[in-house]
Amino acid sequence: MPEQRDDGATEDRPAERAERPEEADMAGPASEAGVAEPAGEAEPTSEAEPTGRAERPEEAGGKPARKAGRAHEPHPAWRTPSEPGEPGAVGHAGRAGHTGPAGQLAAGGSTGLTGSTGSAEPPTPAGASGHAGQAGHGSPWGAPGRANSSGHAGLPGRPGHAGIRPAQHGWAAVIRPADPAPVRPATLWGVHGTGLAAALLLGDGLGIGLLITVLPAAFAAYAAARTAGRKARAWTVAWALGCLALLAVPALRDAGWPAVLAVFAAVGLGALALHGSRTWPGVLLAPLGFFDAAPTGLAWAWQGVRGLGGGSRDRWWPLVRAAAVAVVLLVLFGALFASADAAFADLLGELAPDVSVGDGPFRVLLFLFGVVAAVAAARAAAGPLRWDRIRVAPAKPRSRAEWAIPLIVLDLLFAGFNTVQLTVLFGGYDRVLERTGLTYAEYARQGFWQLLWATLLTLVVIALALRWAPRSGPRDRSLVRAVLGTLCVLTLVVVASALRRMDLYVDAYGLTRLRLSVAAVELWLGLVIVLIVAAGVFGARWLPRAVVASAGAAVLAFGLASPDGLIAERNVARFEKAVDKDGAIDLAYFQSLSADAVPALDRLPEPYRSCALRGINDDLADRGRAPWYATSLGEQRALRILEKRPVSASYEECSRLGAFADRYEY
Repeated sequence: MPEQRDDGATEDRPAERAERPEEADMAGPASEAGVAEPAGEAEPTSEAEPTGRAERPEEAGGKPARKAGRAHEPHPAWRTPSEPGEPGAVGHAGRAGHTGPAGQLAAGGSTGLTGSTGSAEPPTPAGASGHAGQAGHGSPWGAPGRANSSGHAGLPGRPGHAGIRPAQHGWAAVIRPADPAPVRPATLWGVHGTGLAAALLLGDGLGIGLLITVLPAAFAAYAAARTAGRKARAWTVAWALGCLALLAVPALRDAGWPAVLAVFAAVGLGALALHGSRTWPGVLLAPLGFFDAAPTGLAWAWQGVRGLGGGSRDRWWPLVRAAAVAVVLLVLFGALFASADAAFADLLGELAPDVSVGDGPFRVLLFLFGVVAAVAAARAAAGPLRWDRIRVAPAKPRSRAEWAIPLIVLDLLFAGFNTVQLTVLFGGYDRVLERTGLTYAEYARQGFWQLLWATLLTLVVIALALRWAPRSGPRDRSLVRAVLGTLCVLTLVVVASALRRMDLYVDAYGLTRLRLSVAAVELWLGLVIVLIVAAGVFGARWLPRAVVASAGAAVLAFGLASPDGLIAERNVARFEKAVDKDGAIDLAYFQSLSADAVPALDRLPEPYRSCALRGINDDLADRGRAPWYATSLGEQRALRILEKRPVSASYEECSRLGAFADRYEY
């Protein structure tokens, strides 16, 4: 099972903490990267107050004051404190204390104010009321006045003056990156290209036009990252390729529900590619970075536009002239060739976007949407939020008995249930049905949903058990692995039982979108449990990214497999095996499927074929011919099939077969 930290430490770096480039997936210069460092490395806050200057002789009672150290020298709290009265003993940022009337230097002067009365102050205890209220390593949740969990003393506080409270660093400041690098012309060209592609290609629907629109935005983000000095790592390339692959699903499948799911998954993988997150808070919160990058990115891009306009015209004016000349030449010679040849005119009409004055406002909105999305991606690539800096404190470890007894009891319950399932699986259905009074299909349907919830709750139990797991030594780690590993293995048997029940239910009632979707989710949950078991053996550092990668791969496979096509294929095969054809197929359900189901439904005999395709045929007729960039491969195949073999059954005949009956899917 995934191991917890033995020390239970929760540390955080200040928001301005620079990272080493090799610590991020797209590592940038040390001034802007941001991944947490191991516990136990104390360091001064990078947002130090102004470096203490040496006091002038007249400010120190005529005596030259000790020269202040540099702002980035080790803080005096990490050295042995001096005795009271020693000059500048624990002064903040190395600033010397004032000298009172008695000529004695005050110890512990943070700004020289505390020694102004002439009485020597004792040195302030480490961490008593430290700068920014940070304990030890600077955790925003650290308690002042105590050493932090990594064992270092807190930063020395200022001797108290009335009315002065130290500033606090919240999580919003912790994740804030350094200022991004200036915008370069390549990024701006990519942003403008995205806006134009969105205005021209997305107005008629999704298709290959969505992928074409995203490519300039990806180029803008890449250019911004290169300008900022970030380098692409293996995970970054994997997230980017997965994002582009998911955006190809709308170009392949006509069904809207897997296409929308693929688009949302692409946004999540794109956010990981831009932010380079690797922890659980990072991979879960990375998409929220777009909401911050959009407003800040607009101001950042506007500064780049102003800088480009205020620079030398020799840099950008030739490109503008070349683009204008290219547009004039295309329009002039394109019109001449179109008027000279009808075939070329027809080809040009199919390739060129159909833009009219009536849909001008909508196209403008699409342009603005494309620009904002591209700017947000580029801004996130230039200076991403460092979600990995958020640390979740582990709960107080429980004793072995308190932690293990409930889980062992749960393991025994799972073992008993799985024993019954294996007995039923190997020929005990008849006996079970006789004792329960359920039918074959009712038994299968009733159990699937309960087992799906059992799988989900098991993952919750595992997460909570890891949070309170004992971790005082190797014996505790072995106990955690044994108990939770057994629970995971038994849960895999529950997953197999749930999938078997769904298969029996589909044999009895047919396959639907809901049944296919929940079966796919159950299968993915089983894969997550396998990853958890592997993390318990090999370590859990890679687990968050592996779980997200498995989710992205599952969504991609689901879209490429054509869910509506699978549904039609399974139901047609069930109809072909049935002896009694009446009632063996649900023609009413096929009316709501997409054009992806046409190749499988085309195998049905008449009049079942025409009645099954009637709703899809009417939907395609209502849409009309979509341009090449707004259609899908599934739609084009369906149109070719229906043109070759049109729907021929009458409305009355299809109504008699139940093609228009009301139905309830469960």
